[in-house]
Amino acid sequence: MVNIAKDIEIHLPKELLGLLRSAGELAAKSEQNLYLVGGTVRDLLLNQANLDIDLVLEGDAPSLARQLARLSNSKVVTHPHFGTATITENTISIDIVTARSETYARPGALPRVKPGTIRDDLYRRDFSVNAMAVKLHTAQFGELVDPFNGKNDLDNKLIKILHKDSFKDDPTRIWRAIRYEQRLNFKLDSETEHILRRDLAFMDSVSGDRLRHELERILEEPAPEKAIRRAGELGALQMLQPYLKGDKWLSGRFEQARNVTPHPHDDIITYWALLVWRLEKDGIEEFIKRLRLKRESSKILRDITNLKRTLPSLDKREQMPSEIYRYLANYKPQAIQAASIATDSKLVRGRLLLYLSNLRLTAPLLSGHDLQQMGVPPGRKLGRMLRDLKYARLDGKVATKTEEQELVLQWLSVNKR
Repeated sequence: MVNIAKDIEIHLPKELLGLLRSAGELAAKSEQNLYLVGGTVRDLLLNQANLDIDLVLEGDAPSLARQLARLSNSKVVTHPHFGTATITENTISIDIVTARSETYARPGALPRVKPGTIRDDLYRRDFSVNAMAVKLHTAQFGELVDPFNGKNDLDNKLIKILHKDSFKDDPTRIWRAIRYEQRLNFKLDSETEHILRRDLAFMDSVSGDRLRHELERILEEPAPEKAIRRAGELGALQMLQPYLKGDKWLSGRFEQARNVTPHPHDDIITYWALLVWRLEKDGIEEFIKRLRLKRESSKILRDITNLKRTLPSLDKREQMPSEIYRYLANYKPQAIQAASIATDSKLVRGRLLLYLSNLRLTAPLLSGHDLQQMGVPPGRKLGRMLRDLKYARLDGKVATKTEEQELVLQWLSVNKR
């Protein structure tokens, strides 16, 4: 019998360890079985810390959570209808759920659940390496529960589904399989890969929101290009849009994105933009619709079509800063950032970055109120003068407030004539 109590003590904070032991004792007093499950168990066996704590109880999880909260003076939120609860203490958060089994009415549908055993609960999970549990009873604390040989697959660096209908039941597991394979530097079990390829078409039964969530999780990885490339090899990427590519070009651009923005996963729209950069307008629209992208993200991706047409105009040897500004002013900064990474022209890249770092932030020292005091009536004329003052500053024709005032007076004098 494998026991990982020592690994738990090494990798989990003492405060969290105390809560787990207390929870196990409370469950034992009620003659209920409590288990630590999922990714935390996997990572403990890999000698890694994972503080995303999930517990499964063969019993009434909300009731146990309330008892534990009273004992530890923690906060608790329960959802009795779903048999779930969350306990928080300082920076620690623990989810406790009642063990359940799942059935699927049709491919891609959300599951129907009912109370079950720990084996039922582990069987509903995605892969064998995520379908292990650890007993939390005092006498058995740390004992591994491994009905699907997850530890063996972990030792052999394999990602394996639990049954032949796994991807059919929940096609989003296709993306999770790829994400775990690349994150852990594992390989898909040969039968799992065969079934994944066979069941790719079931991805069409999944909502865009659920697919987008899985893609966002991939783009939050330290090197998401690895998973995107693998998705392309397996055919999963093309299920989102047939002409998407996870090739060397994209990998290189993703790496560049991280050099430009240290944490691009904080704003993954740069990754989205690079992913669709080589698509035509209709392809981008198809991608937006398939993943039900939000309005702001959609606007940025739609900018790409016109922005790609603009780039050749920025490749001229002689250009005034105001001319660069006029070419780019109507595009979202995130789209321009992606363009600076995607372009092969050093000249164009320099001008795009100049716009982002300087030109778009430049503004006249005179305000609209100042112009009105100088005799400019409110309306379009005032707006045009503010715009022209901005261009004058960009091109170095004025540098001070006094010089701006003199230029405005010149314009007013000409107009009077």
